[in-house]
Amino acid sequence: MGRKMIKILIVEDEEPISNLIRMNLVKAGYQCRCAFDGKEAADMMAGGSFDLILLDIMLPKINGYELLEYAQSLDIPVIFITAMGTVENKVKGLKKGADDYISKPFEIVELLARVEAVLRRYNKAERIIKILDIEVDVDSRVVMQNGEQVTLTLKEFELLLLFIRNKNIALYRDTIYENVWESEYMGESRTVDLHVQRLKKKLHWEDKIVAVYKVGYRLEA
Repeated sequence: MGRKMIKILIVEDEEPISNLIRMNLVKAGYQCRCAFDGKEAADMMAGGSFDLILLDIMLPKINGYELLEYAQSLDIPVIFITAMGTVENKVKGLKKGADDYISKPFEIVELLARVEAVLRRYNKAERIIKILDIEVDVDSRVVMQNGEQVTLTLKEFELLLLFIRNKNIALYRDTIYENVWESEYMGESRTVDLHVQRLKKKLHWEDKIVAVYKVGYRLEA
């Protein structure tokens, strides 16, 4: 993708969770560094220019709330990631100035959507996305393919963006439905399949958006 490499610092002391987040953010085209305690994170923040910090609250050495204050002094947006999913902690984090909050366990699709939303708010998200043979203008919703404009409906455009932002990741039908149609998936709807087929046909991406058995679809890019 034609992205100025966005740099994200992942501050999470549980290595498997940190690795999972890093792997998926890298797949989505972000540059990532990981810190496993608060002191290491503070040192990295002092030495590197990050566009976003994903920050666990419960950390060894320096806790997430203190690191949030340091991030604010450096003008870096923060998304709290924590198992402390209580309303009080959520409110405390947001009151102290976190930009968003996500509770473990979380879906990677949800995490990527929140990362994108915070970066957009700070004008750090890319506005023009180039992938395979298309160019997407996110603001004007214009899709160009080999110099020709492709006309998509609103839902087809949102479906395309969801695939692009989660490229090479298998997306469940219910995840697709809930993200694009913003309502709960009841399981019997053919809506997702019909829209995916239409999108594939319009972009001639029959071999790019592939069906994943018993799951849903994946954009191979």
